[in-house]
Amino acid sequence: MKQPTRNPAKGAGRTATEPRPPRPAGAVTARTRLSDRWHSWLGHHREMAAEALRRFFATPLASLMTAVMIAIALALPATLQLGMGNFQRAVAGWDGQPQLSVFLHRDARATAVERFTEALRDDAAVADVTYISPEQALAEFQQASGLGEALAGLGANPLPAVLLVRPAAVAEPQLQALAARLRDSALTDSVVLDMAWVQRLARLTELAQRISLGLGLLLALGVILVVVNTIRLHIENRRDEILVVKLVGGTDAFVRRPFLYSGLWYGLCGGLLAWLLVAVGVALLSGPVAGLAASYGSGYALQGPGLTYLLGLGGGAALLGLCGAWVAVARHLRAVEPR
Repeated sequence: MKQPTRNPAKGAGRTATEPRPPRPAGAVTARTRLSDRWHSWLGHHREMAAEALRRFFATPLASLMTAVMIAIALALPATLQLGMGNFQRAVAGWDGQPQLSVFLHRDARATAVERFTEALRDDAAVADVTYISPEQALAEFQQASGLGEALAGLGANPLPAVLLVRPAAVAEPQLQALAARLRDSALTDSVVLDMAWVQRLARLTELAQRISLGLGLLLALGVILVVVNTIRLHIENRRDEILVVKLVGGTDAFVRRPFLYSGLWYGLCGGLLAWLLVAVGVALLSGPVAGLAASYGSGYALQGPGLTYLLGLGGGAALLGLCGAWVAVARHLRAVEPR
């Protein structure tokens, strides 16, 4: 049998012990640095925020209506809270605020009483001190009671000197602490503090604060529901786009991001409009309130929403919009899956 011939050119230049050349490896796996991932993540956030803002202004009428609904819902508790602050300022500056009547000993020396009065005026817990001498107290009592002739027959003045102390704070704990310190003085015979109306005022203030808190929570829930419904419509309008993104490997976070920024922009614009509504309302009421205060001889003026209110309403509304968008995306985005 004839042996097969061997081609001498085949394998020429390579000995039996020489290793074969390595085969091509095919696809190569590339590693991305952490800094590149971070910059890519930030860049996508900036791009989605700008895109959401462009979509917001692409439909100005619908976006404005949603923002106005959010603004009205936020303006109501904000107005109530601002009104409570102005009411507390008005009560703090009212001449009828609580006073402590400090009755001094009849045998107290005038110099000691004068030093005691000056010390009270320098006290940070005291707003004002008025000294009423026994003669002034008797004259006021005669005029108020109508017993001038009967009191004129008394041999001596039975009324002591009185210090009318107006405290700097109207809260009940501070008033009780100040009254206790005045009773401990050697010159003091007794201290009278009428706490009835102070307690009523504290209870009314507490009631108004709780009503404001409850109303604020209910309307905050309303804001979230408005944003949820709006973002749901956005998801339905972009269903085909979401399907394509998921088909090419887009993650849920990638798909979710533009809708979260849409909710944030809706909330932020609604918060700014709410601040504007409150500011306009205060401007309209400032004139009548100032005229009413002037008729009572007071220089009281309404305090409008400042920069703190602007930041609070804007930031709080943006957070509510973000929460509403998150709820809408978590609920409705699961239904949009490629098959």
